[in-house]
Amino acid sequence: MLKIHNTLSRKKEQFTPIEPGKVRMYVCGMTVYDYCHLGHARVMVVFDMVARWLRASGYDVTYVRNITDIDDKSIKRAQENGESIRALTDRFIAAMHEDADALGVLRPNHEPRATEYVQPMQKLIDRLFERGLAYKAANGDVCYAVRKFEGYGKLSGKSLDELRAGERVEVAGGKQDPLDFVLWKHSRPEEPAEVKWEYHLGQGRPGWHIECSAMSSELLGKQFDIHGGGADLQFPHHENEIAQSEGAHQCSFVNYWMHNGFVRVDDEKMSKSLGNFFTIRDVLKDYAPEVVRFFILRAHYRSPLNYSDAHLADARQALTRLYTTLRNVAPAADFVLDWNEPQAARFQAAMDDDFNTAEALSVLFDLANEANRSQSATAAAQLKALAGVLGLLEQDAQAFLQGGSEAGSDETAAIEARIAARIAAKKARNFAEADRIRAELLAEGIALEDTAQGTIWRKA
Repeated sequence: MLKIHNTLSRKKEQFTPIEPGKVRMYVCGMTVYDYCHLGHARVMVVFDMVARWLRASGYDVTYVRNITDIDDKSIKRAQENGESIRALTDRFIAAMHEDADALGVLRPNHEPRATEYVQPMQKLIDRLFERGLAYKAANGDVCYAVRKFEGYGKLSGKSLDELRAGERVEVAGGKQDPLDFVLWKHSRPEEPAEVKWEYHLGQGRPGWHIECSAMSSELLGKQFDIHGGGADLQFPHHENEIAQSEGAHQCSFVNYWMHNGFVRVDDEKMSKSLGNFFTIRDVLKDYAPEVVRFFILRAHYRSPLNYSDAHLADARQALTRLYTTLRNVAPAADFVLDWNEPQAARFQAAMDDDFNTAEALSVLFDLANEANRSQSATAAAQLKALAGVLGLLEQDAQAFLQGGSEAGSDETAAIEARIAARIAAKKARNFAEADRIRAELLAEGIALEDTAQGTIWRKA
């Protein structure tokens, strides 16, 4: 049985869906004013893995990952660029999809944009007003009265007493309490018309937190199974979502909360100020997308992920070992995965233990060793099938080893011409020239392997 570490209870719990056989999952997505970075890559890959495993386990999964296409940063960036916010966000949504597709991330069932759900947000705010949990501040904003929601702090473990230190800070914008947060921002004169919606509580635009409460309830219902996101969202964003949703609907909001760990760069927090900030596109200039996916899945989703060239190079070498097995041992064509088989059962047990991909990947290497040792087509097929559950080893083995899309047709032709020259030199017993060509290619990152079927090459 699947067990999930629930952030709310701070322990692993047996997973029992609200509706038997079906899972409803919501994940906080990207704010689309710039290119996606490594932290976004981890969220996308981790919860893609979760959705894949739930489906492989027989569940009918409805996966929602939202898009924040209206916020202060989007407005500012569009104004700096002299373009509409819609043009800006459309461009970066397209870029996000390109990055996600490259990483083998399947599209969610629903990908709602905040601007398309403003009316449901207004209805939710009205409900909070009716329950005495919202008020209109002196500056025209509509705010949530945190102290009136009894359960505030239960997700993050922060009590109101601990948060009271903020009371020393001057209360801005006419809030009744510094802990209160904005549900609806009143219109500012400098803001463009496209971010101003009419509302009986005053023209304006939604705050950030309200969008997820509204979109999740519209698409998944008032209560659903799994809510995920990065650890940085646990407080205050997810805490505020609970306050809004449970305050409005008077029922439990989410049964299982999942948070993936932070991404660090050479053991330091990734940030633009430290100069160690990498977009997905930056990384994919140097590493194949599947290497990045493998690198992310190699760590347990809740643990910190330390990005470095050494770790990416090691991930590339490890993935190369698996693909080399599939190139050398052809998988059985008629293979059907049997979860009762010992190695498959180990893989399943690892994944059912809070999605332990690190342990699941170790099963793949054991299968690779078995296939190499015994030349077993069945072991190779099992390796490929189990890896496929994680979105790995789905390329042609030889194409991956030769660099995939990184190796163009002209480059491939040039390499193969030099291999042919080396073969000719060996036939002429000019071994010095053959060794020179091999060493020259290796210096350029091309490794040769002489097999019974001829000489093959791969990116070293």
